[in-house]
Amino acid sequence: METNKSETRKRGMARLWQLALRKKTLVLCSCIISVISVAVSFSPYIAIYYIIREMVVCLPDLSVMDAPLMIRLGWLACGGAVAAIVLNFSALMFSHVAAFTSLYDLKLAFTRHIASLPLGFHSVNSTGKLRKIVDENIEKLEGFIAHQLPDLAGSIAMPIITLIILFVFDWRLGLASLVPIILSYGIQMLAYGNKASQVFIEKYQSALEDMNNAAVEYVRGISVVKAFNQTLFSFRRFHETIVNYGRFVIDYTMAFETFMELFMAIINHVYLFLLPVVILLLGGADDYGDFVLAVLFYLIFTLSLSTSFTKLLYVSQTGRQIADGIERMDNILDISPLPEAENPQTTDTYSVSFENVTFTYNDENEAVALSNVNLAARQGEITALVGPSGSGKTTLAHLIPRFYDVAEGAIKIGGVDIRKMSSEYLMSVVGFVFQDVFLFKQSILDNILIGDRNATREQAIAAAVAAQCHEFVSRLPDGYDTVIGAKNVHLSGGEEQRIVIARAILKNAPILVLDEATAFADPENEQKIQLAISELMKEKTVIIIAHRLSTVRGADKIVVVDKGRVVEEGGHEELVDAGGRYSRMWEQYSSAVNWSLAREEAETDGAGGKRKAGADTGCEASPNGEDKEAENVQD
Repeated sequence: METNKSETRKRGMARLWQLALRKKTLVLCSCIISVISVAVSFSPYIAIYYIIREMVVCLPDLSVMDAPLMIRLGWLACGGAVAAIVLNFSALMFSHVAAFTSLYDLKLAFTRHIASLPLGFHSVNSTGKLRKIVDENIEKLEGFIAHQLPDLAGSIAMPIITLIILFVFDWRLGLASLVPIILSYGIQMLAYGNKASQVFIEKYQSALEDMNNAAVEYVRGISVVKAFNQTLFSFRRFHETIVNYGRFVIDYTMAFETFMELFMAIINHVYLFLLPVVILLLGGADDYGDFVLAVLFYLIFTLSLSTSFTKLLYVSQTGRQIADGIERMDNILDISPLPEAENPQTTDTYSVSFENVTFTYNDENEAVALSNVNLAARQGEITALVGPSGSGKTTLAHLIPRFYDVAEGAIKIGGVDIRKMSSEYLMSVVGFVFQDVFLFKQSILDNILIGDRNATREQAIAAAVAAQCHEFVSRLPDGYDTVIGAKNVHLSGGEEQRIVIARAILKNAPILVLDEATAFADPENEQKIQLAISELMKEKTVIIIAHRLSTVRGADKIVVVDKGRVVEEGGHEELVDAGGRYSRMWEQYSSAVNWSLAREEAETDGAGGKRKAGADTGCEASPNGEDKEAENVQD
């Protein structure tokens, strides 16, 4: 049996190390060279000590100093400093190569994974959350591998080398120097090694994630904020997330303030631990000159401890933050794509059928979105799905390309269960034109070619002509090579919709799903979009999600959906004559349209005639008194 990813994948700091060591050879080379660099960096201190020693020993007659020795010691100090810099640079070169290759592999794997997940995942996970994982959580791993790993290796090696040197010169002073080192490690463990600290970091990351989500939403809705003359503070959610994040940052800082101050006080004042020992040992020293020189060496040498331990503290703290961010990435990676068929099947016919389909969006105790749905959309015919908002029309359409998997029953194309088709094949036979349009900030030609990357420029332009795009595209500065959004080039909603239709025409899928493609178009654009759609629908299995009942009056079959169930189906005249749910919807829709016309006539009465009833109130009672339901039908 195959082992689940989440069972084999490590967690926390262990997972961070697992990712950091993906390029093990490069990382190990970087760490080894960093340790050598640290060892070499001590040579100037030792050389300076011996230079001072030689000067003190020769006092007061400096002419007896060993000049060649002093020169060699001077070169040792300079050479050691230069060698330490070169070695550190080499370590960073290795670590950066490891970091960037690991980052590339990880980002590619993550983006491929989220692209393989069903649409249901993207509908419940915000863009801000995913953007933060890609742009921040994964990106921070580069800093950990490129900079902090070499620093960590050097920071661990430095105290060890320091202690060896200190014990060699005088083991008693070495022990005195060891005390602040042990205390510093203890403070770090108390501050950052406990469970409460990890929980705090998780809350901090969640607050940062919420603020990113709200920021993306705020930027996307800035036109609404400006249109209603609102401010940042009126956008309550964004303001609250900023305040919440600020509170966590302050709490986080204050929680570790005492530990940080104590740590810095100890590591920057090691001499305070040395001086009492020096005073105790001074009386029993055999050679005061050598002892004083040794003390001087320790006082100079221990100054280097603060740098290494500060780096170690920084690596420890940020490492845990990065580990928490990586865990959030792993939570996404643990979500499995929809299972693929082992022996994928294809079909030569493209009728779509729902057979006893039941579907719920989440596995939790949530209301059933579709319940025991049975319907058929035949090839070469137009099947319209109508019903009030929230009835399940869009859910039905999204199940056809397997954006979700059904809980019960089956959806078949040409008699083949879509779960037995490969995802690539299924997406190739289903085309979409949704109400919400998205165009990339690329050329118009590139946006159309998304429909078929193997198509030629001529084929793409032919699709644009069929979609009624050619006229307005030809007026743009660079024609089909015009980049949308660049040089102040913007398209209207209807023009964008026609670009999307051109994309679908180029794809030429045998099954077409239209989600109210003309809902927000003006009359002129609507006519052109209808022409484009009529070209798109030729000889295809067409499923239209409709809110305007007038747009589906000529459909071969109208399916009425309500509360996740199919309640009626048939032709327009047949359903109107039946006097059921559709008949009431049509009557309400017609009343709403007539009300709009009546209000317009009243407002434009040039003879100063009396306004019709309802003109002042903004509504006119429908024959059945069901204005609210009529409004829902249009919604």
